[in-house]
Amino acid sequence: MPYWRPRGGRGNNKNLACTVGGVTAPKITVASVTDRDTVVDSLVAAFVKDPVLRYLFPDEDTYPRYAAAFFGHLFDKRVHKQSIWTIERGASVAIWQPPGASEGGKPPLLEDEQARVDAYDEALHSALPTTPFWYLGVLGTHPDQAGRGWGRMVMAEGLRRAAADGLPAILETSNPGNVEFYRRAGWNVISTVESPLPIWIMQQ
Repeated sequence: MPYWRPRGGRGNNKNLACTVGGVTAPKITVASVTDRDTVVDSLVAAFVKDPVLRYLFPDEDTYPRYAAAFFGHLFDKRVHKQSIWTIERGASVAIWQPPGASEGGKPPLLEDEQARVDAYDEALHSALPTTPFWYLGVLGTHPDQAGRGWGRMVMAEGLRRAAADGLPAILETSNPGNVEFYRRAGWNVISTVESPLPIWIMQQ
């Protein structure tokens, strides 16, 4: 997830909604800068027990501050690429990284935290495909909204962009439970990394 790599977006800010069986699904919107606080708050709460985030920021007292800086950095890098999709303006969010997007900068972290981010990022880079792909860097839903299927809904927008470009979609996770979640959504494991913690690389 700390990986920030790979063409700009064709997205726009229109609301996306559908009606199934007379029930209107939640609107999916392309994030704007005004959604930043809600997106960051949702992700900090959603990833509080995530293996990667707790490897990067293990201290309970400083986790909220460093995680907010980390997710805010990822949001700022992608929001103008129109590759962040949300439900409820950030209650559920998928941050996608288009192929060819520049990396640019680092989040405001202290030396120890940045060293862990760099170690994870280096390990991840070594296992990712060298050909272009759309990268699902972050997928999260605020715990208050969990269990509604919003994650799969908001994830689907980036998958449609990847399919329209004729490119694969790639993600990585260090949560064994997430591997099964993504498999049920059509993703397959293509490689693994053992250190600095187990990482499953998946493709669709």
